[in-house]
Amino acid sequence: MLEAPPQFEPLSAQEAAGGKSEFRRVSVPPHRYTPLKKDWMQLYTPIVEQLKLDVRMNPRKRCVELKTSQHTADIDVLQKAADFLRAYMLGFAAADAVAILRVEDLYVESFSVTDVKMLKGDHLARAIGRVAGKDGKAKFAIENATRTRIVLAENKVHILGSFARIKVARDAVCNLILGSPISKVQTNLRTVSSRLSQRM
Repeated sequence: MLEAPPQFEPLSAQEAAGGKSEFRRVSVPPHRYTPLKKDWMQLYTPIVEQLKLDVRMNPRKRCVELKTSQHTADIDVLQKAADFLRAYMLGFAAADAVAILRVEDLYVESFSVTDVKMLKGDHLARAIGRVAGKDGKAKFAIENATRTRIVLAENKVHILGSFARIKVARDAVCNLILGSPISKVQTNLRTVSSRLSQRM
């Protein structure tokens, strides 16, 4: 006669880490200081209430510190919270970055405009302008078609979304940098996004 396997209680995050608190630091770039002060409650609430982590701002080291508490149920949430804060520091709105905590398989991909094509001076500024479009229309068109979020910071492009959608958005941005007309990029986006929606 087979004996029933023993049943164990699931370990808390602190027990899984050998009784110690796990710790992460996310540095704050100088240009995100003021937005961080303004949005602190929007960042603080999901980290403390949903993920049950401890969080504080360390002004001396210019970073936000995260730590597991005895209430933290799962050790993975610490990395999720760090990714959420990193996305915010890159320039994403708190409401967009919080999707990293709620949805699985979301991440941020960053690349430089000069990685796509070696450009300098006015040519570089024009390429960035093409990606943004008049009043940000080109950027919004890519975001809406691919259901991603895009941040243009100087010559860096940061895209937040799922793997497949980031690929589509990245291809569209690269085509704009390489000089494709926005109308052609939008036509391609429409076909690809309809295909993505069917696959979902």
